[in-house]
Amino acid sequence: MKQKILAVSGVKNSGKTTLLEKMLPLLEGRGIRCAVIKHDGHVFDADREGTDTARMLGAGAFGAAIFDGEKFQAVKRKAVSEQELIAMYPEADLILLEGFKYSAYPKLEIVRSKVSGSLSCDPGTLVALVTDCEGIGPEGVPVFLPDDAEKIAAYVADWALEEGAFQPRV
Repeated sequence: MKQKILAVSGVKNSGKTTLLEKMLPLLEGRGIRCAVIKHDGHVFDADREGTDTARMLGAGAFGAAIFDGEKFQAVKRKAVSEQELIAMYPEADLILLEGFKYSAYPKLEIVRSKVSGSLSCDPGTLVALVTDCEGIGPEGVPVFLPDDAEKIAAYVADWALEEGAFQPRV
């Protein structure tokens, strides 16, 4: 079984998170187990203020974890690559990377006229383009409207399943 990796890219506020949020249940409904890894170009708070793990980190712990019978969360003060994070999800059929517009990963780029109006990714990495702009996509790259999550998810599912990479869990 081979995982597929797809970056959902675009400039800030282009709608990456919103599109992923709409696509995930549709992909799950097709039997595709997904994990999402988001890149943040800024420093972020890894835990909500006042939680026990945040309190431990605030007190000087270099790491803190919490778990229950079905999930866990671990925070560790250490630089990490997306490859290390991808390795944490061996059960996933499809890893969706949010961001990574300058990477070599295959991409679904979102271009919104109100935010940018032009491509920010290498056109050679595009699997598909999601846009409300006309005539900006390279020839041969499928184009979808931003509000067409069902068609986008169906295309991504077909792309992910090509060459028998994995079997859907339906």
